[in-house]
Amino acid sequence: MKIVGVCACTVGIAHTYIAQEKLEKAAEKAGYDIHLETQGTIGTQNELTPEDIADADIAILAIDVKIKGMERFDKITKMTVPTDIAIKSPNKLMEKAAQVIKQRQNA
Repeated sequence: MKIVGVCACTVGIAHTYIAQEKLEKAAEKAGYDIHLETQGTIGTQNELTPEDIADADIAILAIDVKIKGMERFDKITKMTVPTDIAIKSPNKLMEKAAQVIKQRQNA
């Protein structure tokens, strides 16, 4: 499974990058390919390209604030969760993403 996403918290410091790290480790553990963009106080890093998004199975948006470029995800299945969910339960989030994709494929 190929995942893209954005992490962004209200302050744009700690939770943004902790969520990114937790999601990347959980995806790696599950054998998934993941590319996460961060939108923090130092700006956008690891920016997703239109091709990254088009090639993905799902987008995980671990966000506590409005993000720049939300419309990029209009044509992809997405899950939006607060950063604390990504931090506290990243493995369960990966399981849920897999379930959502499976349901979409069976629809």
